[in-house]
Amino acid sequence: MNDTITEEKIDRYLSITKEALDKLKVVTPDRSFARDLSDSFLEMAQCYYNDALTFRANGDFVTAFAAVNYAHGWLDCGARIGLWDVDCDERLFTLYR
Repeated sequence: MNDTITEEKIDRYLSITKEALDKLKVVTPDRSFARDLSDSFLEMAQCYYNDALTFRANGDFVTAFAAVNYAHGWLDCGARIGLWDVDCDERLFTLYR
């Protein structure tokens, strides 16, 4: 049983989430309600990702792991409801179809 969050593990999760952040493209129209949702979801993901980086830098791998998973959850949700174009990438995102 692997119940330890190692430096390598948190770095792997941070890397995957960074790759997802870099890949997504906002596709919602500028003046739409969906754009507000897109911006809000992306802001939440970015904030949690930045928090994860801070926790990781301070050696708190457990809290960093929690934060990066929240970040990626926001990314998956936004991709799944179509706020972003993620090029059908099922490795980085959980898509509906």
